[in-house]
Amino acid sequence: MCAVMAQTSCFADRPASMPPSPRRRALVTGASSGIGAEFARQLAARGCDLVLTARREERLQSLADELRSRHGIDVQVIAADLADPAAPARIVEAACRDGRIVDILINNAGYGVRGGFLASEWAVHRDFLQVMLTAPLELCHRLLPAMRERRSGGILNVASLAGLVPASAGHTLYGAVKVCLIRFSQSLALENRAHGVRVCALCPGFTYSEFHDANGMRARMSRMPAWMWMDAPSVVRQGLDALERGRIICVTGRINRAIKSLFKLLPDALALRLMERRAKPFRDASG
Repeated sequence: MCAVMAQTSCFADRPASMPPSPRRRALVTGASSGIGAEFARQLAARGCDLVLTARREERLQSLADELRSRHGIDVQVIAADLADPAAPARIVEAACRDGRIVDILINNAGYGVRGGFLASEWAVHRDFLQVMLTAPLELCHRLLPAMRERRSGGILNVASLAGLVPASAGHTLYGAVKVCLIRFSQSLALENRAHGVRVCALCPGFTYSEFHDANGMRARMSRMPAWMWMDAPSVVRQGLDALERGRIICVTGRINRAIKSLFKLLPDALALRLMERRAKPFRDASG
């Protein structure tokens, strides 16, 4: 897609049978910081109204005020914790109240649980699975029927390069969840292509954000060489462009695409040993 279209459109026009609307409307989870806040900024710049949700309401309100002032868009703020199983239903009900619609869903909310599998109580893993897997799938399930009825919509699930390479010790469920999210996105894309709904799994590698601060891994991750990192604006721009183009999987950056290709070519046993050796200094596998 050309640069001009990326700056002036928020995906394809709505069907002619629908009432005219000046702007698309996007729901972004985990929008209070990092990649989620950057999604909000770039969607606003592309002409989208927004629904922003995360736990930290003050941060959401501050971002909403910034985007309203800068872009003249409508921004709805919904404070919610996706670890609560009731949160997805409440978010969708609030976002779609009074006949409003959601054209684009950005499933971005996420975090990591450091240490080995037994280092945390099951309740910690249960909440992790709710936020990282169950909630995104439920949001898709609740918003997809209306998108199909309108024959227009987009879903971007933020996965990870970790879902495309061998697993490592520590952060045990993170890669597993991302594998599931990638495979789910592929199936959903194929099921809904004929209904005018685009689905993309965004697979970034190491990205400068608050992600590693939240799980206490900033010191370890700072040992990574600078050339392995990308900035959030680049990751988000590539993800939104991929969704507009109809790509199903988007691995951001040449380095990450090279890493994915390398591990795909290696025998499984060798790839697993290589991952174990390379990841050990940067992963907390205690417990």
